[in-house]
Amino acid sequence: MAARYRIALIAHDEKKDEMVAFASAHRAWLATCSLVATGTTGKLILEACPELKLKRLKSGPLGGDQQIGALISEGKIDAMVFFVDPLTPMPHDVDVKALMRLAIVYDIPMALNHATGEILLAHREAGHDGNRGTE
Repeated sequence: MAARYRIALIAHDEKKDEMVAFASAHRAWLATCSLVATGTTGKLILEACPELKLKRLKSGPLGGDQQIGALISEGKIDAMVFFVDPLTPMPHDVDVKALMRLAIVYDIPMALNHATGEILLAHREAGHDGNRGTE
């Protein structure tokens, strides 16, 4: 039996509705994955898609970004979809940058907007293992 693909879902406040729409559009495939999300993002996704199995972590500014970073460093995340709002200042910008740095260091596919999220999931849904270099 193949291991479940492990995806982290994160969205800044102004992008949460977009993340919920993204998760809803891909709910059938995401249901086959192991999902983690930061607090409010996870809550909103579960309200829209109650059939998804999703582990909610703390809110991003309260340590959720760091929790996901720890999962990445432990090899427990295969991909990250993080809808970033580049136009709103973030008080926890340092945590966001650290999370992105870990994804880069550990070679984790990282989608930072809707368009790249679609590409990442389409690639994986087609059976390609984007972060392992095997096709």
